[in-house]
Amino acid sequence: MKYLFTTALLSFILSFFMLDRLQAKDILFNKDWKFYKGNAATASRADFDDDEWRKLDLPHDWAIEGPFDEQYNARAGGLPFHGTGWYRKHFSMPEASKGKAVRLEFEGAMYNAHVWVNGELVGNRPFGYIGFEFDISKYLKYDGSDNVIAVRLSPEDLSSRWYPGAGIYRSVWLKVDEKIHVGQWGTYITTPTVTDKKAVVQHETVIQNDSGDPAEVVVKQTYFDPSGNQVGEVSEEVTIAANSSGSSAVYADIPSPERWDLATPHLYKAITTVLDKNGRVMDEYSTAFGIRTIKFDKDAFYLNGRKVRFNGVCLHHDNGALGAAVYRRADERKLQIMKSMGVNAIRTSHNPPSRELLELCDEMGLLVLDEAFDVWKMEKVANGYNKFFDEWGATDMRDMILRDRNHPSVIMWSIGNEIIEQRDAKNGWKVAKMLHEVCAETDPTRPSTIGLNYYPAPYDHNLAQQVDITGINYKPSKYSEIRGNYPQLPIYGSETSSVTSSRGVYHLPIKKYTTHDSKQVTSYDLIGPPWAYPPDIEFHFQEQNPYVMGEFMWTGFDYLGEPTPYGGKDNSTNGYWNDDWPARSSYFGAVDLCGFPKDRFYLYQSQWTEEPMIHLLPHWNWEGMEDETIPVYCYTNCDEAELFLNGESLGKKVKGKDKTPIIVDFLRYEPKTFASPYRLSWDVPYQAGELKVVGYKEGKAIQEKTINTAGKPASISLNVDRTEIDADGRDLAYVTVKVTDKDGNTCPIADNLVEFEVKGEGELIAVDNGDPTSVSPFQADYRKAFNGMCLAIIRATEKPGNIELTATSKSLKKAQVTISTKPQSSK
Repeated sequence: MKYLFTTALLSFILSFFMLDRLQAKDILFNKDWKFYKGNAATASRADFDDDEWRKLDLPHDWAIEGPFDEQYNARAGGLPFHGTGWYRKHFSMPEASKGKAVRLEFEGAMYNAHVWVNGELVGNRPFGYIGFEFDISKYLKYDGSDNVIAVRLSPEDLSSRWYPGAGIYRSVWLKVDEKIHVGQWGTYITTPTVTDKKAVVQHETVIQNDSGDPAEVVVKQTYFDPSGNQVGEVSEEVTIAANSSGSSAVYADIPSPERWDLATPHLYKAITTVLDKNGRVMDEYSTAFGIRTIKFDKDAFYLNGRKVRFNGVCLHHDNGALGAAVYRRADERKLQIMKSMGVNAIRTSHNPPSRELLELCDEMGLLVLDEAFDVWKMEKVANGYNKFFDEWGATDMRDMILRDRNHPSVIMWSIGNEIIEQRDAKNGWKVAKMLHEVCAETDPTRPSTIGLNYYPAPYDHNLAQQVDITGINYKPSKYSEIRGNYPQLPIYGSETSSVTSSRGVYHLPIKKYTTHDSKQVTSYDLIGPPWAYPPDIEFHFQEQNPYVMGEFMWTGFDYLGEPTPYGGKDNSTNGYWNDDWPARSSYFGAVDLCGFPKDRFYLYQSQWTEEPMIHLLPHWNWEGMEDETIPVYCYTNCDEAELFLNGESLGKKVKGKDKTPIIVDFLRYEPKTFASPYRLSWDVPYQAGELKVVGYKEGKAIQEKTINTAGKPASISLNVDRTEIDADGRDLAYVTVKVTDKDGNTCPIADNLVEFEVKGEGELIAVDNGDPTSVSPFQADYRKAFNGMCLAIIRATEKPGNIELTATSKSLKKAQVTISTKPQSSK
């Protein structure tokens, strides 16, 4: 048959051949959408004129484009995430697709999504963090003419306690299948037996039969080891009723399994092949999985039989200047930075994460606490998810588990965070019981958990007892009491510390305040809101209570919104709004919004890593304070450290023996002060020059860190995280920009304006400097340095070649860096 190919149709057909054979039925549907922000009453109609709408590719977050404005709630980032946004896509379907099952999958749309195809409403989904799909077969035209998808999103003001992002911020897929195919998230692989000799892989598969006739099929499972070698095969005959689903359940023995573990995250692959009774392939479906064991008892977590403590961080889903839009490289870089701090576990606070983040945790060897909700029925903000919970809560919980249960990185299902129902003695436990039962029914191989910040209410109200493992938020001094009262209940710190700081900011003298006129927070790692405490306190109580399975500190990265201790309230009911504008993003991170480590990063690294390290603070530019005392802190995992000022020793300190008194007067429990064995300190009369610390192990000098008093800003220094990236239109290069003196020292208080120019096969898509009070746009070709540093993010085009970034600033020597882009096939 001859076809009249439109440009869109040709592009659609070619996409089949550009994809991997096993994934050819799944078309990444991110290109060539149209977008409009505002009310468009008839935009759902197929014949609506969208010629003037903006053209863009997904994923897309409209709110990150700004502008920052005081009219928007700083607790949600001070950005315009609410309102109505429309997306439309035109495409053609080949006649060969007629009679197939065609599904449209959204990995995430923020929020209250309504989807139309050719003017017909096909469905809606309110929760912005969960993926969903609709069968659109009956709504399509297969004659080469125009089909139109229309999506309306309507996020409300006061619907989130942090920056949620906006728009279709995760990927969209068009799935073209035979009527008989593997269902959505249709495979479930577990490993009930794992020994060095063999692993038993149990494999359950849901087969959908959308035809009008019963079907007899063979479901074949083929297994490949991490090197790509076939290591097993098993099949089963299944009969499926018309317009119904059926299931296959088989197991296979895998010899000498390579276990998924933190240091060796080996991944296997299963290929599910569905054949009809004549042997014709109806579907092929690929599933990555890991072979590993997990076990929890009242005293510990075990991975592959080895006790592991959680050196964990909580992470929100945004990627700073990129907003909520998903870039695999952005998540990869975030996790790489966390691993370098010693992190082995991630809590997805407080919502289902992206597919990419879980895939990366699988590949990189990170444990995941997969969290569903921040709210149930009782509201935290006026227009929160509680409005939808009764109708959608169980479904969204189940769908998260169905989507994520093959990831070996996932070890717990969290049913909620700091739920207000902790106060509800009558009904709160019933909701917890319902969600726990969803977990147990959908995936009995992992325990349920919850993050509780009240004590003793949820225990007295029988809510904590509904989950398998209790997470405790900000109650380290209560660990022993909880263990005494509930000796069989496993516990861990699900959210800890919450100390705040601004990178490179040091307020002297150190005072007992939580706020400052500058809207910054000192980086001596001592200041926080009333519920918070320095990391040292958690370290201490974790050591005193070894049955506590570890911690998830708040937070690994700064994130948009929640500028605690600034920013007013989550709503305006107390008569004020954005009291501390322009504070608009968090101070909680161990690294700032750019991914630049703060001092606290190294405090955790000193506790969570074994490779010798040493860190020194503050900076050493204190002109006008000569001979005044400067508190100098050292974070190290060495046995002892010696400090030198301009070559003169100021003495050695022994870690654990020489303790540093720290201020914890904002803590709600004793002690009000704490002698920390985790920090070394000296009181140093300031003299310009060189401050150096040397770390010793068993008497031998093995590490050192030097800080020099920097001169006047003279040059720009550029450092790119990778000099070669993929020419795929999505890969990123992160360029760290420093203002330096004539000797190459970073100028620690420089705020020079840096301008950027990009040439070649890339574009500058975002800039930032980590300043939580800046209201400059992220999408610009300039940025002021914040304490000597800023960031440029470059995205590759789809054409291989070179990208040249030039950075200039008045009175400074300019700098250039070149990045090459390569075809993906060259990997």
